[in-house]
Amino acid sequence: MENLIVEGTNKTPTVKLIADSGLLEISGKSIPENSFGFYQPLLTWLDNYIAQPSPKTEVKIILEYFNTSSSKCILDMLRKLESLKKTSRSEVVILWHYEKEDEDMMEAGQDYNSLVDLPFELIEL
Repeated sequence: MENLIVEGTNKTPTVKLIADSGLLEISGKSIPENSFGFYQPLLTWLDNYIAQPSPKTEVKIILEYFNTSSSKCILDMLRKLESLKKTSRSEVVILWHYEKEDEDMMEAGQDYNSLVDLPFELIEL
């Protein structure tokens, strides 16, 4: 399976989806004009990855900011990962990073944690 690497811009996050190691990383800002268009390749990649996952999947989310439509796409990704955890022996862990002073981003991680059945680590930077 091929990896998916997307370089970030001032409106879109950097994405690193590495199949062999099970590392999925999203970092930067996520305020694309068309969030669903931006995230669709990531969701498709996840569908393919779920068919042949690594024994451990580590998801690092290091976002400075995301808009409402990105929020829905992130939840869609987390739900796919939740189904991976339920249907396979693959371990899935979410590492949600946030800046020390950024209570909104910390609370967003807590909100996602309450919406999906996945182990979340909230990591203060």
